[in-house]
Amino acid sequence: MSKQTAGTGVKPVTSLDIRQSKGVRKLTMLTAYDYSSATLVDECDIDMILVGDSLGMVMLGRDDTISVTMDEMVHHTKAVVRGATRSLVVADMPFMSYETGVEDAMRSAARLFQEGGARAVKLEGGHTVLPQVKALVDAGIPVVGHIGLTPQRVASLGGFKVQGKTAEAATVLVEEAKALEEAGAFCIVLEAIPAPIAARITQEVSVPTIGIGAGSDCDGQVLVFHDLLGLFDRFVPKFVKQYANLRETAAAAISDYKREVEDGSFPAPEHAFGMSEQEKEKFEK
Repeated sequence: MSKQTAGTGVKPVTSLDIRQSKGVRKLTMLTAYDYSSATLVDECDIDMILVGDSLGMVMLGRDDTISVTMDEMVHHTKAVVRGATRSLVVADMPFMSYETGVEDAMRSAARLFQEGGARAVKLEGGHTVLPQVKALVDAGIPVVGHIGLTPQRVASLGGFKVQGKTAEAATVLVEEAKALEEAGAFCIVLEAIPAPIAARITQEVSVPTIGIGAGSDCDGQVLVFHDLLGLFDRFVPKFVKQYANLRETAAAAISDYKREVEDGSFPAPEHAFGMSEQEKEKFEK
């Protein structure tokens, strides 16, 4: 039994709740990759926690998301689920875990649900993954779509570039969003596409759109936990707003620790344990 169903008294957010929020309120989504960050995000009443394959870069120091494995996704999803009582936990389907066909997609999603404890999965792509989306939804697995800049396909896209900048490309994105909705996706992530195109897609589909670098007219927004808090400094995308710079704060704290250990001021008496004088005398004898 997952923490979300263990009688905590907190009503967990469901995929149906997300779908029914269209036109009612703005939705929030943040990534999280471990228990500690998940508890913090969950306590702040964020609607959805995405266990993104971006963990390959943010947590594992790799250059892209392509090398992230299913075992790694299951491992991190488990940790996040332990920390989430309210937020809907969505797990990314890693590269080549679903592109090869419906059977592989079903097997991969089953692992994320049964072993990881996720309550929804996210797939990148439009027309090419429609059979997989439909099959998963028919099997009772809620699916989040993802179009625009799809990091797993960055090699074929020529890098991390804005998508849909021509009329033809924008039209394809609108068509793909509609197709994903028809296949059963309960919301769709729109990444790095022009704001007017994201607004048009949001108008055209009846499921919520979640923007990241797609303007303010989407039904909700998603950011990476470490980007929002200024913890990841390798690069900062244009669409990221840093609400804090915890990396600087942490570095200052670590430097203070080093200085106090070296000058002998830490640990102070209040950080140590004592013993009774009687027992101390016995020990010394």
